[in-house]
Amino acid sequence: MTHPKDIKITAPEQFALLNDPDFLNQAVTRFLQQFLEAEITSFLQAEPYQRTTDRNGYRNGYKPRILKTRVGRIELSVPQDREGRFSSELFSRFQRSEKALILALQEAYVQGVSTRKVTKITEALCGTSFSKSQVSQVCQDLDADIKAWRERPLEQAYPYLIIDATYLHIRSRGQVASEGVLIVSGISGSGHRDILSIDVAHTETEATYTSLFKDLKKRGLKGVQLVISDHHEGLQNAIKRHFQGVSWQHCQTHFHRNIKGITPPKYQREVADALKDVFNAPDHKTAQHRLSQLMDTYEDILPNLVDKIDRDIIHCLTCFHFPKQHRKRIRTTNLLERLNREIKRRADVVQIFPNQEACERLIGALCMEWSDEWITGRRYLDMTYLK
Repeated sequence: MTHPKDIKITAPEQFALLNDPDFLNQAVTRFLQQFLEAEITSFLQAEPYQRTTDRNGYRNGYKPRILKTRVGRIELSVPQDREGRFSSELFSRFQRSEKALILALQEAYVQGVSTRKVTKITEALCGTSFSKSQVSQVCQDLDADIKAWRERPLEQAYPYLIIDATYLHIRSRGQVASEGVLIVSGISGSGHRDILSIDVAHTETEATYTSLFKDLKKRGLKGVQLVISDHHEGLQNAIKRHFQGVSWQHCQTHFHRNIKGITPPKYQREVADALKDVFNAPDHKTAQHRLSQLMDTYEDILPNLVDKIDRDIIHCLTCFHFPKQHRKRIRTTNLLERLNREIKRRADVVQIFPNQEACERLIGALCMEWSDEWITGRRYLDMTYLK
């Protein structure tokens, strides 16, 4: 059965999106119509005319709907069901993130700070008939939604927190700086994922994370048992201060990369395989045994590497003290990797954000969509295993 997430735009179509406005309109129209069809199929649990005991209703024609986007007006046929229960989430979600992306382009354009490539894209997709005041008004409307989402109360317990950062280019005080986008996601007591907080910061410092954690607690964050993150000193100090008694899992993916960076090329493959054997052990005792074998093997030929592993790997094994059914999903920050890739993809269109507000607006709108999808989607973990 087709699901909305399965709808993709091909590589040639992606190239044409930035070079042929006519093709762009047609491609987006086709893509969104396919999305709507997949959405009602998922809702009804059945394809058209399919006989199945899982069916949740029947189709009942279409209703026309106009969607205003950066490629102009798009005419869509929204599928209906007989009982009128189906309501597409496409329009509110699509328009919010589209609005944020276009605003970032337009802000840079009206301020005269966009690159030549972005200026051409903006004029091709948005035209030139927008003013600074118009952009400002739309910004205010969207900012209100994002502010409410960022300040929403956290009513559930979140046993697992996953923290990661990615870096984007933002114009500040006449210069372009690489600034960190900090994202905190959580897995709730019901087993669903959610995005709890986002922040844009000049640097990743203890003070930055302290402010972020204070805000989360003020909004009601509770029940944290494990924090998963990279080994960043400022983050580490903030975790120790604000989550006393909470376990910490050093992201195994980040650890792998760090070890590879200090391993001579000749040994990189075999050391990586040995580390994987440690991390994929069935239990903590076996992991410790395999770790001892690894260090015995390389102690004489790679003493500095062995010292590094011996000193830092202990927190990579924290996940062994949690349910084995959860282990693969709590041992890394990979939960946020797809989101970070999507953020980068959108940011690549803008190239350089005109200011921090534009960056926060786009990231906020995108994270709101992912948050909606996660909390209404499938359960990520069965939390009955967690005592």
